[in-house]
This record gives sequence, structure tokens and C-alpha cells, in this order.
Amino acid sequence: MALPTLLCIHGFPLDGSFWQPQVQGLAGAAHVTAPDLRGFGADRRPVPEVMTMEAFAEDLMESLDRAGIERAVLCGLSMGGYVAMAFTERWPERVQGLILCNTRSTADNDAGKAAREQTALDALSKGAGVIARAMVPKVLSQRTRSQHPAEAQRIEEIMARQRPESIAAASRGMALRPDRTGLLRRIKVPALIVTGSEDNLMPLETSEAMNGAMAGSELVVIPGAAHLSCSESPVEFNRHASRFLAVFH
Repeated sequence: MALPTLLCIHGFPLDGSFWQPQVQGLAGAAHVTAPDLRGFGADRRPVPEVMTMEAFAEDLMESLDRAGIERAVLCGLSMGGYVAMAFTERWPERVQGLILCNTRSTADNDAGKAAREQTALDALSKGAGVIARAMVPKVLSQRTRSQHPAEAQRIEEIMARQRPESIAAASRGMALRPDRTGLLRRIKVPALIVTGSEDNLMPLETSEAMNGAMAGSELVVIPGAAHLSCSESPVEFNRHASRFLAVFH
């Protein structure tokens, strides 16, 4: 059988280059594509003041149509997971499987929404570099930052080069996303949920709740990784992803 298409959806405020360890490491397990979401990376399209997860999903659907790809395994990290769930809700027939990394199905509470708005304002007033410096200690474990400084630098550089208006639009869009826990209960395709043992932004309970809501899903906790588990522990992440993708060969 032909290899599945793996559509990797990056987190906030990153771009498709974030997935370099997977584009290279999973080439034998899938046709890996890692696009830049609207306004990020090399995507120079204008963004509205608010870029919803549904709007990102529509862009991805259009890209699959243009490429003639009927079904894909969606792999979303953090914000990318929100986009993957929005996509799955609208076009379940186009989803072959799901890998949900360091993400959650619930909506933001009022404090979370306020923090999203502050991030948007900070990006617009202070620039992407300030956002990047503040985020790196939150998304990478102490182990990653001390033992793999080049990876920490790579992540900060990706964040720092994003357009402030794109960061603001995506942050405001995340604040508007609905609770999609009910969607998880309806999903029939294979699903892999991945998190890091040191992820303080998405505590283990959020991944356990998602796993509990889905029939037949699998939860993997990567030790020593924080919020960016697939780049912090790429060998281990790719091993689990390859095993999961083998189901679709």
C-alpha cells in the first residue's frame, strides 16, 4: 500500500520549519508535509485582526484539494492541535488518523482569554522577539535548554522572525475556540495523543482527559520533554509516530 500523507500543523508562534525533525525522520513512514499557516513563516498572505482555528483549517483543506490529497493523517502541536480538531469537526471524511501533541480539547477560561489578548497586545507593541524570549522557558524543559542549547536557539529564532500581526491574530483566534471534547467522542479514526512529562502549559490531566474521551486512542508521555515534545525528543517522538503510521500502510 502507498504511504499515508502526514499533515503536520505547527504550534504558536512557530512555522512549518519547526517540523524539520519529523520531515526528515518520518520520510520512510509517510509523505510528510509541514506547511506554514496563514501569516507565518514564508506565507505572506495578509491576516485579519482575528485568525480563527476554523479559518486555518479552511486554508489547509484548500491546500489538500490543490494537491489532490483525498485523506491525510493530521498531526497538530498545541495550536496546531486546535486546528486539527477544527478540521476534523468540519471534514471528518478527509481525516485518516490524528496525532494530537501537547494540546487540549477544552476552551480557554476567562483568565486564559485575557492572557491571549495580552499576548496579542505585547506582540503588536513590543515585537516578536520579546514574545519569543518570554516563551522559550515556558515551552522547553530545563533539560532541553541545558543539554540541547542549539535546539532552544532554533525555536527562539523561529518565533522571533514571525510577523507581530500574525502572532496577534492567532492569539486572539485561539481565545475564541470552542470546547471540542464532544467531537473527540465522535471520532472513529485511530488517534495518538502525545505529551511531555514536563509540560506545564498542558498538564498531563488534559491529555488524559482527551484520551478518555476518545474510543481506541493511545496516550504517550515522553519523559523529560515539555510543551514541544516532538522537537525536544525527536527520536522518541518519531519512533511512536512511525509505529502509529504503520497502521495506514
